[in-house]
Amino acid sequence: MNILGIRIDCVTKETALERVSEFFINKKQNKIFTPNPEMIVDASRDSNLKTILNRGDLNICDGFGIKLAHILSLQGAKRHNNFILERIPGVDFMLDICKLTEEQRRSVYFLGSGNQETLKKLKENIQQQFPNLKIVGAHPGNKLQITNYKLQLNEEENNDLISDIVMHSPDILFVAFGHGKQEYWIDQYLSELPSIKVAMGVGGAFDFVSGKVRRAPRLIRKIGLEWLYRLFREPRRLGRIWKATAVFMLYFVKSAIKN
Repeated sequence: MNILGIRIDCVTKETALERVSEFFINKKQNKIFTPNPEMIVDASRDSNLKTILNRGDLNICDGFGIKLAHILSLQGAKRHNNFILERIPGVDFMLDICKLTEEQRRSVYFLGSGNQETLKKLKENIQQQFPNLKIVGAHPGNKLQITNYKLQLNEEENNDLISDIVMHSPDILFVAFGHGKQEYWIDQYLSELPSIKVAMGVGGAFDFVSGKVRRAPRLIRKIGLEWLYRLFREPRRLGRIWKATAVFMLYFVKSAIKN
């Protein structure tokens, strides 16, 4: 389906994991993106990000707002035989892929968070859940930003990072630079990492799994109010929450009227 020009794959979690298994053995490198309402609003303003997201090999629905938009779209529901889009949170899907990777005896590399302590806790908690998972490397990432629709970074530091990933030769790369930056980076540099079969942008997943940030209780996540829980705990996120709720729905309604 299509939400504001961004392709979202209508898959269940089980079907999505089947695709990942196929990615492990196909002959190309594969990108997994997790569009949420905030990311879609940003992509509506950034045509490069929109193009990059639509080049994803698997785009899962990571946001209750996207699921709600699908429910409200009668045309979309008819087109997909009344299939109700399943929300697959990126952090949960990352753990599902870790389990699959452990079962298939493949290896992972964690990139991002900007913090060595977070990475240390992340690896400890991941290894506790998946004791036979092969973690071949981790890197906090370097400073980068998007300016005038282009990724800006220190080329020397980035070359060192790429060399480290190439040296450790992982099968799976999880990138946690924050939405937008991680998708730009994956799209631009994946081809320089020949061992990678699957690269996935995971946003704040490292913070959750490491325990740095507490997730909402399961019931709150299930009914789609995790954003409200995070706003209560982190009032500074108000601007981002506003974009992901009010601005996203405004864009969606305007697009629905236009179409």
